Amino acid sequence: MCLDIDDTLIDCTAAIRRSLHILTGRGDLWPLWDLITEEHVALVVAGELDYPTMHQRRTDCFLAEIGILADAEQVNSFERRRRELLDHSWQLFDDVVPCLEWLRAAGLVLAAVTNASGAHQRRKIADLGLAPFFDHVAIAGELGVAKPDPVMFHTVCLGLDCAPAQAVHVGDKLDTDAIGARDAGLGAVWLDRDGIGERAPEGVHTVAGLAELPELLVSEYATIGVPAQRGSGTPAFTVRNGVL
Repeated sequence: MCLDIDDTLIDCTAAIRRSLHILTGRGDLWPLWDLITEEHVALVVAGELDYPTMHQRRTDCFLAEIGILADAEQVNSFERRRRELLDHSWQLFDDVVPCLEWLRAAGLVLAAVTNASGAHQRRKIADLGLAPFFDHVAIAGELGVAKPDPVMFHTVCLGLDCAPAQAVHVGDKLDTDAIGARDAGLGAVWLDRDGIGERAPEGVHTVAGLAELPELLVSEYATIGVPAQRGSGTPAFTVRNGVL
């Protein structure tokens, strides 16, 4: 079982909104920040930027867009202060721990899969108590490849010692997470927390929250079967007569 981190398990959007509001005094800047972030992360995925450079250029671009012409030191100061604020703002969604506890109790081997950079993402996972739930953590900034590249998903499956068809990935980005996982041969679940209501393409299931995930796994992913004991030397899930 593979799960995205930001805005799937951690309410990243709310934390960033708060930090931008504190730093600028404006509460309307999240859409602009999100757009600029998407553009700059695409450059990282394409291999044109590393993460530290991306962070600085993104902040420089953002400040310019809101009419602040900043020199390198001012950009560094803004980015440093933003990260300090975020470190005290991260929160899990309410449905995260119950879902992770169910998945672990069901015997599933779990992976966290994220397009973020390495050190700060591992710190978030540890500080919020998520680390004990995961058997494997795959971070784009450490691997040099990112979702939706099939190589990212296949690398995770290697880490979990399973074939892509034996894994399911859940994430809040329809294209990056769900369609990317489907195209890589994994089961694909789009977490539509915002109720966008967009029709998911064939091969992609949709849930409005993680509380819906256990029922979906039981009803739609019979190929991964029923729980076996973790660490027993047998697959985490086996099929019995094709039904759960």
